[in-house]
Amino acid sequence: MKVLVAVKRVVDHHVKVRVLVDGSDVDVASAKMSVNPFDEIAVEEAVRLREAGLASEVLVVSCGVAACQDTLRAALAMGADRAVRVETDVALQPLAVARLLHALCLREQPGLVICGKQAIDDDAAQTGQMLAALLGWPQATNASRVTLTGGRVEVECGIDGGTEVLSLSLPAVLTTDLRLNEPRYASLPGMMKAKKKPLDTVTPAQLGVDVTPGLRTVRVAEPPVREPGVRVASVEQLLACLCGEGGALRGALP
Repeated sequence: MKVLVAVKRVVDHHVKVRVLVDGSDVDVASAKMSVNPFDEIAVEEAVRLREAGLASEVLVVSCGVAACQDTLRAALAMGADRAVRVETDVALQPLAVARLLHALCLREQPGLVICGKQAIDDDAAQTGQMLAALLGWPQATNASRVTLTGGRVEVECGIDGGTEVLSLSLPAVLTTDLRLNEPRYASLPGMMKAKKKPLDTVTPAQLGVDVTPGLRTVRVAEPPVREPGVRVASVEQLLACLCGEGGALRGALP
């Protein structure tokens, strides 16, 4: 069984993102980039399935500019077998990515697709669900445990009230939670092998997908600066601050 994993190039989670002067977007020109952390978990899970003899091949896919090759090489160094980059300079939105992955799934015929539950740059958490809808495959999101048995996959998923266990027929789409595993560090031999592993490039046109954005960003702004707190000497002074002019509880108390 082939496992397809989607990986995204994002601003490193240690970097403080800055908004461009014109407010059109965030500044990524000089920011350090890395693999989306949730996607690293997806790659790790796929590699573990292959190492356990439950998968025959791990294919990683990334959509974007030429620098996405670095993202794919990092995934190959973790143990993935092959990579495909969908080359485009267009700022891709979740539905466009889902359509590209849908086209690749029709071409590659994987038995399982694993995505990170969300990307840390936009936190949309939509691509995996949209892909499952386009394919007509069952899906499980926020996976914290995955077990493959007899042509089915049993997935423990995080929900608001705790966890639930789903049993899905294959092929299926999964999205990963942080609790699923701890991604391995790429070893030096793994990095050397990654340079020789196949990395193919296709375009949206070759896949027959229109990636024109359907949404337009009106404005990007930093969150307002939080005002510093104040110390009060008594309960009466605290109530005066809360219920006085501009206070948080003004008008809420009788």
